[in-house]
Amino acid sequence: MKIKVLSLMFLLLGFTSCLKNQADGVQVLDVATYEKKMTQPDVQLVDVRTPEEFSQGHIENAVNIDFMADDFDAKVASLDKEKPVMVYCKSGGRSAKASARLKELGFKTITDLEGGITNWTSEEKPTVK
Repeated sequence: MKIKVLSLMFLLLGFTSCLKNQADGVQVLDVATYEKKMTQPDVQLVDVRTPEEFSQGHIENAVNIDFMADDFDAKVASLDKEKPVMVYCKSGGRSAKASARLKELGFKTITDLEGGITNWTSEEKPTVK
């Protein structure tokens, strides 16, 4: 009985967290879905890690805009708010915060990579240096 109740709670929690991400205007996608979406036209791919982390390996065609840097807002101002923005970080924490900030700044379509580049590389997806 306890297992059924716990299973139901986890299912409900997962469902509501997905709804929250949709309601916030930010999609959080698994690696396979994120990779497919990256091929859509006009996608702006943004790595929000530090320049040092970025230089150790990043997804091809990503631009590095460090979320923790003082000039984050100024640098993302160069992006088109009407075109899809796809963000990622190391494991998902900073990109979630960056996604929220992008939403506040008026970006329309924001997608976050679930688990960040850690999940990307664990699924043996390519990176470049």
